[in-house]
Amino acid sequence: MDIASEAPEATANTGTHRSLDVKIESKPQTQYAYNQDYRFWCIITALYTMQVLCSLENTVVVTSLPTIVKQLDLGSSYIWVTNVFFLTTSVVQPLTGQLAGLFGRRHVALAVVALYTLGSGLAGGANGPAMLIAGRAVQGTGSGGMTAIMGIVISDLVPLRLRSSYQAILAMTYAIGMAIGPIVGGAIVEDTTWRWVFYINLPVGSVSLILLWLFLRVKWDKESKIWNKLKRIDVAGNGLLVASTVSVLIALTWAGSVYPWSSYHILAPLIIGLVGLIGFVCLEGSSWVPEPVMPLRLFANRTSAVIFANTFIVSMLNYWIFFFLPLYFQAVQLSTPTRSGVQILPITLIAVPGAAVGAVALSKWGRYKLLHIIGFAFLTAGIGTFSVLDRNSSTAKWVCLQILPSVGAGMILDTLLPAFQAGVEEIDSAAAAASWSFIRSFGNIWGVAIPAAIFNIYSSQYAADIVTDPTARLSLQNGGAYSSATRDFVESFSEPTRGQIIDVFTRSLSKVFLIGITFPAISFILSFVEREVKLRTVLETEFGLEDRNSTKYSRKA
Repeated sequence: MDIASEAPEATANTGTHRSLDVKIESKPQTQYAYNQDYRFWCIITALYTMQVLCSLENTVVVTSLPTIVKQLDLGSSYIWVTNVFFLTTSVVQPLTGQLAGLFGRRHVALAVVALYTLGSGLAGGANGPAMLIAGRAVQGTGSGGMTAIMGIVISDLVPLRLRSSYQAILAMTYAIGMAIGPIVGGAIVEDTTWRWVFYINLPVGSVSLILLWLFLRVKWDKESKIWNKLKRIDVAGNGLLVASTVSVLIALTWAGSVYPWSSYHILAPLIIGLVGLIGFVCLEGSSWVPEPVMPLRLFANRTSAVIFANTFIVSMLNYWIFFFLPLYFQAVQLSTPTRSGVQILPITLIAVPGAAVGAVALSKWGRYKLLHIIGFAFLTAGIGTFSVLDRNSSTAKWVCLQILPSVGAGMILDTLLPAFQAGVEEIDSAAAAASWSFIRSFGNIWGVAIPAAIFNIYSSQYAADIVTDPTARLSLQNGGAYSSATRDFVESFSEPTRGQIIDVFTRSLSKVFLIGITFPAISFILSFVEREVKLRTVLETEFGLEDRNSTKYSRKA
């Protein structure tokens, strides 16, 4: 397997990009020694606290949401408590990358952590639906900014070939936070007020702010006037991206639960949003935008384009598994939400060896193609095996079935960003990290919407087999199955209706996982199209730590 270079050509002194025949003059990059001093580890610790904040809040609301809905009388607007968080998390990430390049990493990092902490306080102190949803929107903005800035800062501190090791630790932290989120949320509402679901972020956010304030001091352009910097922001691109993503999310939020997929209420915003995203791509590649927020030169080679597509797919599959495996435990095995959170812990714990293998292999040999091929093969087989689970499946069976997809996802996700950045110059590392983070978050949204639609469609069909109770049959039709797939719902019926409902859920979930095989299979094939791009072993950046001597040599990894 030869290592080839698909990176855009650049002159040594000017950093002139030649991708897509577009020349963009940039400052020469400074080479730094890769030094792991105490400041380095303090910054890394701050990033890990940010990751805990991001990951925990993704799922901690899951088990506490019924209590919140009841006490604040949210009604049908409850769904926006989670969806507005995912929305704002996605749309701010490209903008965060652009702002970090203009105003420096430190200021942007402090701002997004402060936003997240503020949003947590607003949500925790909410006295009505509007304030809660507004707080979640502010939270999501901070979360998206933190997700982007973490990848950017690691790119500034660590040579490309070694980044997977730190990405792996971040990914494991993220997985652990997502896994314990439902458990923490359930414990909080059982032992104290639901408001601590949000207030718990305040001390963690404060620690992160202090660490960033003290230690994240990096070089940035302090000479240009603020107004000149503001004029360089891609307002049109960011605006179109936000509007298009909002339109898509509205469609995915309403589809199947409020309106059927065939309704114009769903098709209109979905089509408008997808057309808007196509328009965004066209705008970013036009001459109208001198400094695009997501420059198309990032995707000028086939490896970067494949990595981008596979990032979307693996992110979608992570949520596919993470949201629908608990559905099996609750609706088929009749576990409580808290217990189902414990039952999916193997997904997190088993992913650790996979992440370790991927990180070590990439750091040692600098090759990622084989990791992606093997990882997607495991993920394809693993999702397929979930289709055999039923009410009689033993603990050993459902634990063992979590091994393959966990190891596969662990091997893949931590090696995608370094592979994506390998095809671009270091000057574009921030934009690449932010763009990659956006597509990962955008994939998460689809990772809930698509399997939910599949589940509702098949449950509606199989509900005809519930012959003993018309009320139960109607509850699972017309898009109501997903919201009914709980232990409380199933146990509200006596036998034989209860058994018939469990059978409907079992068969529908089997279809969800069988159809899910399609996506990792596509990525498995696409992985063969990748080329091995040589991973840089020197650290080149305009944003080195302030007191480092710019004449220091670079140590090879």
